[in-house]
Amino acid sequence: MAFIEVTDISRRFVMGDTVVKALDGVDLQVERGEFLCLMGPSGSGKSTLLNLLGGLDTPTSGLIRVGGDNIAELDENGLADYRRKRVGFIFQSFNLLPTMTALQNVEYPMIFAGLPPAERQQRAAQLLTAVGLGDRLDHKPTELSGGQQQRVAVARSLVNQPDILLGDEPTGNLDTKTGEEILTMLTSLNQGGQTIILVTHDPRVTKHASRTVHMLDGHIVGEE
Repeated sequence: MAFIEVTDISRRFVMGDTVVKALDGVDLQVERGEFLCLMGPSGSGKSTLLNLLGGLDTPTSGLIRVGGDNIAELDENGLADYRRKRVGFIFQSFNLLPTMTALQNVEYPMIFAGLPPAERQQRAAQLLTAVGLGDRLDHKPTELSGGQQQRVAVARSLVNQPDILLGDEPTGNLDTKTGEEILTMLTSLNQGGQTIILVTHDPRVTKHASRTVHMLDGHIVGEE
């Protein structure tokens, strides 16, 4: 059994009198420790699939098993627990809290996990140091470059030691050189055993992935 098993997943949205099939009978398997890239044009369904894998949305039909657990059957509380304990997210827009320092931003998810303050601060400082920001702990997002902000976001995504790291265009707002630095860092995490799934439009991202799945009109149309 694969670590992640997506079986006949569909996701439909009603827009007025029209039913939009964002995903239409998708099957996908991901092994633990893979670095998977989802590629396709806007509207292909790749971000919808990522949201379902992250527990941010629920499918209209089908099964999603992660480590043997069918997350498609979870209620809101169950999904919140799944997101908190098993998934790390990296977004294109960084999603950092502007009034908090880098340390506080990374520490924030651990508050909901119930970790004591001293442990939160120590782990946050260790992760920021690991992504090359040990000298920026007290800097707020406006005092950091785009690449540095995304490094904070990566550190934040790892604080609860997730089973899966999900990224939605994590290099989309970065210049080529900085984007390559972030991808190199993600590759290093993957080499350490982290399962990573990224959505992207950028074919340069695929050279870092162990597998690339191509999507179009709610279907998987190929892989390499």
